[in-house]
Amino acid sequence: MDKEIALEVTAQKRRKAVLIVMIIISGLVLAVWILRGFIKSSINRSQITASAVVVGNIENTINATGEVLPEFEEVITSPINASIKNALLDAGNKLNVGQSIITLDKTATQTEYDKLNFQLESKRNEISKLKLDLDKSFYDIQSNNDIKQLHISNLADAVENAKRLYKAGGATRENIEQAELNLKVAQLEKKQLENEIKNKQQTMRIEIKEAEIAAAIQQSDLSALQRKLQLANIVATRKGVITYVNKNIGANIHEGETLARIADLGSFKVQGSISDNSVDQLHAGIPVIIRFNDNQLRGHVSNVSPSIQNSIISFDIQLDDRSSKLLRPNMKVDVFLITATHSKVMQVANGPAFKGSSLQDIFVINGSKAERRTVHIGLTNFDFVEIKDGVKPGDVVITSDMSEYKNSKEITIN
Repeated sequence: MDKEIALEVTAQKRRKAVLIVMIIISGLVLAVWILRGFIKSSINRSQITASAVVVGNIENTINATGEVLPEFEEVITSPINASIKNALLDAGNKLNVGQSIITLDKTATQTEYDKLNFQLESKRNEISKLKLDLDKSFYDIQSNNDIKQLHISNLADAVENAKRLYKAGGATRENIEQAELNLKVAQLEKKQLENEIKNKQQTMRIEIKEAEIAAAIQQSDLSALQRKLQLANIVATRKGVITYVNKNIGANIHEGETLARIADLGSFKVQGSISDNSVDQLHAGIPVIIRFNDNQLRGHVSNVSPSIQNSIISFDIQLDDRSSKLLRPNMKVDVFLITATHSKVMQVANGPAFKGSSLQDIFVINGSKAERRTVHIGLTNFDFVEIKDGVKPGDVVITSDMSEYKNSKEITIN
């Protein structure tokens, strides 16, 4: 019994000792945390960047990317299947209207044109022959019809003669009936012939019409091929600069394949792209800032693509200064879409100190000290951050990353 009590007492002492150690450690941690807030940290002035609070207008922006393109660019494609004989100009050359760019080998298409032209002439001859056959058939049948009419007249006279002879006693009743029967047969044969004439004419007219339609189709194909042969003389239809030319001499090209591009480098646009996460904020007419090489231009979204590809939305930007001399084709630029604007607000230069939260701590320089203040953040863009409260115009705010001093109330600036 004595031994069991001793073990229980020992365990109880051990638990008490552990509890005391944990309380001491927690107290030390709490003391350190409290003391850090009152420790006056220091930093060298050369290690920080700062910006004075000013009053002005600020624009909230979302970032996108863009590429400068000629506002007007003509793509010249091959109108026929051919091969490239010669490329007369290089990319970058200026063009005048009517100036040749590429020479194509049109032999195969010219042969096809000649063949189609021959078939058309054959079809026209066929139509002429059908018309002659129609005229001849009509003449022959009409002649037969006239002969039938004469025959009917004779048979009618024979009936009258048979009747007179019957009255005179020189003929029988059977003679009259036979004459009348011959007349009726002749009359039916005439009607049959007239019906044949009508059917024959209608049939031949249909055959001629079909042949004329086929000839018209061939004429249309021939005219289209002739136009393609004319377009196969690859010349400039407007003034501009060549931005691309196919110089693969001897290469076989198919109809519709790009041969050259001609651009008017006096006017540019920007094609932008942005993640589909921003689709709700993107619409035609939204103002845009374009930045490149420390230069800035403004414009607006003129068109938004209705489709999304690989989670990316494309849109076109019309520039206020389309003819800026700073722009070059295919230049990559930064695009900032302006989603909101505030006027006459306090703002400072943007920097690493601002993390995007609407409520955050900043350091304001006051003489040789920097005091921590909690402020509300408004609109932000690439250049500036709106501060709604906690500062006043003229205050100098540290814009460097100060996360290392987040627990310091005040910092000494050396």
